[in-house]
Amino acid sequence: MVSKNRTVTIKDVAEEAGVSKSTVSQYLNNRYEYMGLETRERIAEAVDELGYQPNIVARSLKQKTSTTIGVIVANISHEFSTQIVRSIEEYCNESNFHIIVCNAEDDPEKEKKYIEMLRAKQVDGIIVFPTSMNISLYQSLNLEDYPMVFIDRYVPDVKTSSIMLDNKKASHLAVREFVERGYKKIGIVTNSTENNVTPRIERIEGFIEAARVNGLIVKNDFIKGVEIEAIQAELEKMLFRPDPPEALLAGNDLTLFEILKFVKEHKMEIPKDLAVIGIDDVSFASIYDPELTTIGQPTSEMGKKAAELLLKRIKGDEVAFQDIYRFEPFIKRRSSC
Repeated sequence: MVSKNRTVTIKDVAEEAGVSKSTVSQYLNNRYEYMGLETRERIAEAVDELGYQPNIVARSLKQKTSTTIGVIVANISHEFSTQIVRSIEEYCNESNFHIIVCNAEDDPEKEKKYIEMLRAKQVDGIIVFPTSMNISLYQSLNLEDYPMVFIDRYVPDVKTSSIMLDNKKASHLAVREFVERGYKKIGIVTNSTENNVTPRIERIEGFIEAARVNGLIVKNDFIKGVEIEAIQAELEKMLFRPDPPEALLAGNDLTLFEILKFVKEHKMEIPKDLAVIGIDDVSFASIYDPELTTIGQPTSEMGKKAAELLLKRIKGDEVAFQDIYRFEPFIKRRSSC
């Protein structure tokens, strides 16, 4: 019987199960190739009976891996971010890896501190929603051959794979939906484009392309990329002008929240007074009144791909380099346009 006052060791488990320490070690590392079912069951019972907890720090030092990765999101407020993180966590859990999630809040300095902190903790690699402003730091990680994958954004000067939506196609889907429903005066509102955040830039570019393809007049006053705090004022200017847009594309979920808030405060009706489509399939889209038409992203597949690429790099598996992996958007038609 092991005393409750001391830590249970692999030796204790081995003695309880009647096997060698090396057999217990193989079991704990999921190496079952030459281990009978009865032996595995005895070890499992011993682990459970003794309450054995592996020493993760000691194991990481011995194996030269922490079996941990860092995930730095640009802004955890986005539903897209939380959905991606969930997918990454599921894939890593199945691969016996842990994740540490950090929220940079679109702040390059905060992102830099998190990268340095994660390196100090010796995580095996990182998945980053990059702010795009720490190029020299990203490049230094590349020079060290440190495993890193970008998601949602692309940084041209950094040779690292990026997992991204086909953002231009997302805007095309929305504009086509507006046009098919008879709207001609269409606008787009998104977060600030000042720091060249890829999805915001690409969605505006896609909007302009789609408007021209569909024979619409592109009005600069109907295209806004501003800080979240300024969206209400921009909407007031845009929607209370003599010739306002009939329909708006929200560039992401946070922008959609601002549009819905504006509509409520000014007692407007969707789609009677303003048709709306949002990029990002928000969780409340199907219960809002009216139900919101959205352009969705395959977040499960995107998160899984990011985790898969990173873990392959960590394990030294050969992966042919590809700078951007594009994923297809899809439309969920509801009642807001």
